[in-house]
Amino acid sequence: MKAVRAHETGGPEVLRYEDAPSPVPAPGQALVDIRSIGVNYTDVSSRKGTNPPASFPWTPGREAAGVVSAIGEGVTEVAVGDRVAYAMHTGSYAQQAAVPSWLLVNLPPQMDFASGAATMLQGMTAHFLVFGITRLNAGDRVLVQAGAGGMGLMLIQMLKRLGAYVFTTVSTDAKADSAKEAGADSVIIYTRQDFEEEVKRATGGEGLRMIFDAVGQTTFDKGLNCLGRRGYMALYGQASGPVGEIDSGKLRNGSLFLTRPSLGDYTATRDELLQRANEVLGWVNSGDLKLNIGLTLPLSEAQEAHRQLEGRLTTGKILLTP
Repeated sequence: MKAVRAHETGGPEVLRYEDAPSPVPAPGQALVDIRSIGVNYTDVSSRKGTNPPASFPWTPGREAAGVVSAIGEGVTEVAVGDRVAYAMHTGSYAQQAAVPSWLLVNLPPQMDFASGAATMLQGMTAHFLVFGITRLNAGDRVLVQAGAGGMGLMLIQMLKRLGAYVFTTVSTDAKADSAKEAGADSVIIYTRQDFEEEVKRATGGEGLRMIFDAVGQTTFDKGLNCLGRRGYMALYGQASGPVGEIDSGKLRNGSLFLTRPSLGDYTATRDELLQRANEVLGWVNSGDLKLNIGLTLPLSEAQEAHRQLEGRLTTGKILLTP
């Protein structure tokens, strides 16, 4: 089969579209013929060496949608012919993948593969961030960093379902329009506005209930300064680089909460995985949650997909098609 693999860490040029061995499902696995692949910043971080792969050659990708073509011994969750999507298993930049069957979720009958691939990782992540960390209420003021990406747009929509007041940061006027369309109440263009000053002014110095930050190094400290009493910082990514050592004393001013959550801990069982995935897929299928697919490229152009994502050149989700 064809796959995209890296034999070392580095820039997008280390990604090679090449022949790779066809996988065979082991016990507890299903073979998925992949139809659509989600591109995420975690793929970039691993490729760059921020979170390096355990071994090489390495096939990126943590989510996809496709059709089950074979099953290993003991598999009961899916059957051959099922249309499925999954997240949290590395190796989706390929024509086929052998995936632990407990991670596979059946797509709604009317949903296409692109929508399934665009929903799983970011949709479930947004779901646990909004509904799993603490109880947010109508009127709570929150900040979504990088609100025009696929992840940010999902967070904004889910927060508006709760009736929260949503601030978000973006880099351009075009991205500001996308964030506003998703429901953001206050859009801060960080390339010409200081988000800390804007938030403090807008809240009368009271600060925020919660911040969702996937940027990391360049936004973390200023974000903490934006939190109100007993506010929450959910640091779920580090696109600008790792935060590094954290002085716990910074949390004492306001009795702040800091969490570095990961999707795996909020989908640790099959039941919890299905609850989050099916709810999000249902919202997308009904139109209650709008997907923004900004770019679709052939799998052979994975290098360009990474350049686009890393350079913040697109809004919404990037997909690859085998």
